[in-house]
Amino acid sequence: MTSTQIDETEIRIIDDGAAPTRFARGWHCLGLADSFRGGKPHPVEAFGTKLVVFADSTGTLKILDAYCRHMGGDLSQGAIKGDTVACPFHDWRWGGDGRCKDIPYARRVPPLARTRSWAAMEQDDLLFVWNDPEGNPPPPEVAVPVMRTADAEWTEWVWKSLTIDTNCREIIDNVVDMAHFFYVHLSFPVYFKNVFENHVAVQYFEGRSREDVRPKVTDGSKPNLVASHSTAAYYGPSFMIDELDYEYDTMTLNSVLATCHYPVSANKFVLMYGVTVKKTPELLGDEAVELARNHSTFISQGFEQDVAIWKNKTRINNPLLSAEDGPVYQLRRWHEQFYVDVADITPDMVARFEFEMDTSKAVESWTKEVQANIVRQVAENPVG
Repeated sequence: MTSTQIDETEIRIIDDGAAPTRFARGWHCLGLADSFRGGKPHPVEAFGTKLVVFADSTGTLKILDAYCRHMGGDLSQGAIKGDTVACPFHDWRWGGDGRCKDIPYARRVPPLARTRSWAAMEQDDLLFVWNDPEGNPPPPEVAVPVMRTADAEWTEWVWKSLTIDTNCREIIDNVVDMAHFFYVHLSFPVYFKNVFENHVAVQYFEGRSREDVRPKVTDGSKPNLVASHSTAAYYGPSFMIDELDYEYDTMTLNSVLATCHYPVSANKFVLMYGVTVKKTPELLGDEAVELARNHSTFISQGFEQDVAIWKNKTRINNPLLSAEDGPVYQLRRWHEQFYVDVADITPDMVARFEFEMDTSKAVESWTKEVQANIVRQVAENPVG
């Protein structure tokens, strides 16, 4: 073999596989609960089908399959009548339990007039729906915990969403991906640890400000970001609570970032995220709300950076990893538990797993890169 020839047996071939057509078992957040009220039914494209969300006469949100079992009318285009949603086609009226309650023109309702009713939950001003391909009810041990934002010390959610044309595993991989924070999100990780156990996957993160991309403000017009501390936990396959604290040179900002998604199809999902900020003596009323909006904008930019990557990358089932790339395969094994029958969950999917990243090499390399960037910036933009 000459020096210009390549041994094909040594080339790493990408296994892109196929996205699963089964949708994950677990609680999925659909968004702000109040956005599904307003006196009308609301459509949601999810889990390869269409759902309808409506509030009954008590204000309780109900979720049904959107297509009427009579002649296929779209219930989300109908009307709420009492405790039922009425089909726009023939006015069959469906209750939140999935039973047809009335057919105005008929003498009786057929005994088999039932549609699928989805388990729904309102918590922290959010609406959740339970999906289980086996049809089992949600067990209490997988409940999403109530967040620390339930009192008046916290601002209301600043909530945003976007639809992404790829499989939702892409966002799950971020749980273990330390390096992309530096290159994609322009953050500087100095501590990174993962813990997986049962239905929970946690990322512990500490970062410091990158002075080459966030120059220090010296005129006192606004505080300088010094460091960030994050404990981000996925509870189930699709809902993450991130207790995210920002350390500035003049104050510490306590915030909570809720990141969640639900699948539209095998290769499309809706990504949503909300920010709430804790009010302090320095941050009250409108000022705290404005800061929450600003942080939401900042986080939006980060997600847009992720989306730009996802749009152009390929799905890869066999990533080629270095030691500093994190436990990608262990995370995917943890995530697989939500895509198999409960009886098929294996111990290695749910056993406790801990991995603390050795960040020393990364910090050394990134420090040099930041310093070199600053020197270059000074040379290109001399003062005076």
